[in-house]
Amino acid sequence: MDVVSLERGFGSFSEHWSPRVAAGLNGQEVKLAKLLGEFVWHHHEAEDELFLVHKGVLRMRYRDRRGDASSEREVVVRAGEFVVVPRGVEHRPCADQEVEVVLFEPASTLNTGNVRDERTVERPARLRG
Repeated sequence: MDVVSLERGFGSFSEHWSPRVAAGLNGQEVKLAKLLGEFVWHHHEAEDELFLVHKGVLRMRYRDRRGDASSEREVVVRAGEFVVVPRGVEHRPCADQEVEVVLFEPASTLNTGNVRDERTVERPARLRG
């Protein structure tokens, strides 16, 4: 039942696209991540994800594929705002400048979803108190 400081948590690491577990509750994890640049297009078959922007501006891109056609759209999420990405929706977080986000998702959620590459984090590190 300790208080978690977002400032201390985000200050404890510098890597981008490498989430850290800050807390767990009811099978969910609260993760902190720093984002910069474009991430991979991916989706999560069984998990919704919540992205709460602590600092910076996140651009969340969505892609809808139906048959041979594909369409994209983007939402902008600013500090103090959040977006929920529903399961199954292909998405790509983008950050033109460093963004700090708090993620709420099931503990089993893989950061790259259905894609495995050099940015895949199998077991995120826990923040140290």
